Amino acid sequence: MSEPERIFVTIAMDFSVEILIELREISPLLQIERHFPHVPPDVMAKTEVLYTTGYYPEPEQAPKLRWIQMNTAGMNQALGHSIVQAEDIMVTSTSGIHATNMAHYCLMTMLMFNYQMRAAFELQREAAWPEHPHELFAPVDMDRQTVGIVGYGSIGRELARLCSNMGMTVLAAKRDLRNTAEVNAFALEGTGDPTGDIPDRIYPSDTVASMAKDCDYLVVTTPQTAATEHLIGEEVFEAMKDSAVLVNVSRGAIVDEKAMITALSSGQIGGAALDVFEEEPLPTTSPLWNLDNVIITPHLSGFTRDYHDKAALVFKENLRRYLENRPLLNQLDRAKGY
Repeated sequence: MSEPERIFVTIAMDFSVEILIELREISPLLQIERHFPHVPPDVMAKTEVLYTTGYYPEPEQAPKLRWIQMNTAGMNQALGHSIVQAEDIMVTSTSGIHATNMAHYCLMTMLMFNYQMRAAFELQREAAWPEHPHELFAPVDMDRQTVGIVGYGSIGRELARLCSNMGMTVLAAKRDLRNTAEVNAFALEGTGDPTGDIPDRIYPSDTVASMAKDCDYLVVTTPQTAATEHLIGEEVFEAMKDSAVLVNVSRGAIVDEKAMITALSSGQIGGAALDVFEEEPLPTTSPLWNLDNVIITPHLSGFTRDYHDKAALVFKENLRRYLENRPLLNQLDRAKGY
């Protein structure tokens, strides 16, 4: 009886030697090699599984390729590559590994606005002690506030868990109201809302404005697709409270930036915490830099020092599933675009 053919796996990123050893220990059927930042043509020609941080070969360069594991949660930037669109190739993401730190980022910025930390930092720079601090700083108890989450994937579900534990009212908007449970999606143990039971109300994604009118914080965590571009626009800003805060950690194109700048500068909404922008890096000419009701960070909410270790958890599980012919976690649905 002939031995089963080995599966050639190419790691096109800077995984550590320790992670590579752990991956190789999964099965002797796996032949795993790291080639970063460049994958030689002869290596790509025999690769069946590709882990990539941004390298996508042309289909003719990868005749044996059957599965691409991406190093990101968002897939919008990869969809333009012809090999990602090939129906006979599975594509998976690292969605789920970012949930805890991104939810923490969202909660941090929500608390910063509630406790007016920008004003506090400015007073600190000026070495100024206000005469009536309790009049200037008057936060509202978080358990009396409402958060609306636009996009109820892994990040939104973990934020919902944290906010619910604080006693907040949680609302959510999602594309498919019929399926509230997560299926074949990676999640760190003990996190999120796998069954979708936390939100007090769930809205269709095309009725975000109806949800926004009740929110003290509107948090954007939905994937970028053709359907979600400028989902947060004039109608939503007009519906929001003048004290409400927008938090965007998803993609800049989901928010109509011009409409947002108008809403922020006119006092139509209370503020915004922005980690993503329509153009990155954010141009120095953007009015956002000069607004005192905006927190700006350079697309950092999804990163932690142990990112590679978390990403490897998804890949290990998917390698086991691939060997056992089971459905992979975080598979791209080309019809949905994520």
